[in-house]
Amino acid sequence: MKRSTAPALPRREADVIPWLLGEDQPVARYFALVDLLGRRASDPEVRAARSRIPRTGWAFDQLRQVGPKGFWEPREPRNLKEWIDFLYYPKYGSTNWRALVLSDFGLDASDPKVRSIAEAVFGYKLRLGSPFNFFHEEACVVGNTARMLTRFGYSDDSRVRKLYDWLIEDQRKDGGWDCSQGTPGTLDVWEPLAAFASLPKGKRSAKMDEAISRGAEFYLKRQLFKEGPRYDPWFRLHYPNHYYYDILVGLDVLTQLGFAGDRRLRPALRILADKRRRDGTWWIDRAHPDVKGPKAVQYRKGVRPLVIEEPGRPSKWLTLRALRVLKRVEDAT
Repeated sequence: MKRSTAPALPRREADVIPWLLGEDQPVARYFALVDLLGRRASDPEVRAARSRIPRTGWAFDQLRQVGPKGFWEPREPRNLKEWIDFLYYPKYGSTNWRALVLSDFGLDASDPKVRSIAEAVFGYKLRLGSPFNFFHEEACVVGNTARMLTRFGYSDDSRVRKLYDWLIEDQRKDGGWDCSQGTPGTLDVWEPLAAFASLPKGKRSAKMDEAISRGAEFYLKRQLFKEGPRYDPWFRLHYPNHYYYDILVGLDVLTQLGFAGDRRLRPALRILADKRRRDGTWWIDRAHPDVKGPKAVQYRKGVRPLVIEEPGRPSKWLTLRALRVLKRVEDAT
């Protein structure tokens, strides 16, 4: 029997980086090398880890289930209802949700399967003459789609730029976004800022920079979690995020956008620190943060969480993201 190349679960904080560098999950290994250890893209270990992402581990588990036309659904839509639902239902096992995960994991259109997934999204949800396009959808849907396609390598595509135009247009007077027209912004709608964060600075327009500044201020004024009565799901770490907010989501986006040195992040950083385990890791609290609470959205086909790592155990992905946040904060001081 071939021996596993994955290091044992960490027993203390000093073991965390070697654990993340285990070859069992090349996604975690790749991002740990680049984001935590500062290795360059040309580094042989970085290149080797990146090349293995679609061939083993989390990303491979998703890619091996995609169909030849770039979607996970068993067939193409046959009527109006199926057109509307296509790529989006059931939640969260359909194409839209799995593609978001793949974009988180660093895959892009250089992979033929990812290219076919992107082409399916363009073909079915971003057709300029179609009544089913995403161009004027809710900000959460538009933000997720823009972020996904940008990470896949389509940031210069006119259809993706059109999504960003809508996000700028839909920003509220208070600097936030909401999925309900005519309402103030809410911390729950973080996807537009995450989409802007996925764009390299050189590709951002002046209007985008202004939207980022106003959006970041909206979150910072609320210290990332102070909006009305305490909402427990915001304090439960989870993944995949889909469009559910939590403390780590907010910290990840704001520090990525260049606000890691803002003192108003400190309360949220303390909460993140309190959630760290004695061995230096973070756990997924729930695969789905809220299916029964006052803000929970109930879908006609129910909620089927997409599980990448089991809740209640050390999570490589959450630990990586949390350490990435802390490194940005340290680098900003």
